[in-house]
Amino acid sequence: MRVVVAMSGGVDSSVAAGLMMETGHEVIGLTMKLRDTTEEERAGRAASCCSPDDVHDARGVCDLLGIPHYTVDYRDAFRRAVMEPFARAYLRGQTPNPCVLCNDHLKFAALLNRARALGAELLVTGHYARTWTDADGHPRLGAAVDARKDQSYFLFGIQRDALRALRFPLGDMDKPAVRAHARRLGLPVADKPDSEDICFVPGGDYARVVESLLAATGESAPGPGPIVDETGEVLGRHAGVHHFTVGQRKGLGVSRGEPLYVLGVDAEQRAVRVGRAADLAAGGLVARDVNWLGDGPPRGPRAVSARIRYRHAGADATVVADEGGAVLRFHDPVRAVTPGQAVVFYDGAEVLGGGWIERALPIDSGPLAGSSSAP
Repeated sequence: MRVVVAMSGGVDSSVAAGLMMETGHEVIGLTMKLRDTTEEERAGRAASCCSPDDVHDARGVCDLLGIPHYTVDYRDAFRRAVMEPFARAYLRGQTPNPCVLCNDHLKFAALLNRARALGAELLVTGHYARTWTDADGHPRLGAAVDARKDQSYFLFGIQRDALRALRFPLGDMDKPAVRAHARRLGLPVADKPDSEDICFVPGGDYARVVESLLAATGESAPGPGPIVDETGEVLGRHAGVHHFTVGQRKGLGVSRGEPLYVLGVDAEQRAVRVGRAADLAAGGLVARDVNWLGDGPPRGPRAVSARIRYRHAGADATVVADEGGAVLRFHDPVRAVTPGQAVVFYDGAEVLGGGWIERALPIDSGPLAGSSSAP
């Protein structure tokens, strides 16, 4: 079977390619060129994924494995579909998750189409996740065996039809096992460090990147505004709401004799609201643009485990599908529900779907409704 492996230049995708070769597939390596080298990378101060150096590494692995390698230039598409929406989310007072957008619009849409154009039946990646087909022939998506490396949270936006054509061969392994395979295969990237930063934000300076991206489109970054407490009292001033996210404690520039946290960001008023840690608790959330996998949208209230950020362990909750979105009520209050982040619904290890957090619901906002009358 002809398969395309999305080659990032890292150890995970390189091992995925090697394992597919060993199982007898005809393998083609395909690398997306998403951006140009950053100033930090040129100066050797940062190393992030999807850099031009990674393209070189991917080509070297393909040469060693004896498989063809192609590079596709998605820089313009990446800017339009991922980078610019990332910046504009901060203008709305949200905290975006660009890795999900990259998966949805590029890896499992544009890249899958390119794989099919090359005559491939499957697109393979080095994500830590699992797929399977149920007894009725429907594709399912689930968490990886290694919870520390699991990346299923980032994959909720995959369309069900696309899921049939995807394979994640690392889903049953942990990282040491993957590196052991890399050494066994003689891959030059066997000990290459993992990338932790967002690829176009090396060093984690989100505010500077937002300002640069907005300037490139002729837009201005959010201006200064007040930092207020729960009563509306002004405690200080800030340089722009794009410097803040819900749950943030450091770098607030104000004090009140007790630790303060960002409770909310009002982009329209350019106000940052702060308060105590206890005030971060939410009783639920409203999500938009929900993509349902598995059996599709539930017909009534559904018990789930909900993850509200990548490293979140998950919280017991009940979700109701609601006109393209969803309303979710936590069984116990959850801290720091952040607009702009993703919420992903699980049944055990299986991903049922997910969407984008629009707003948090207070603890006392009432019971869930089974229709659009939900809060």
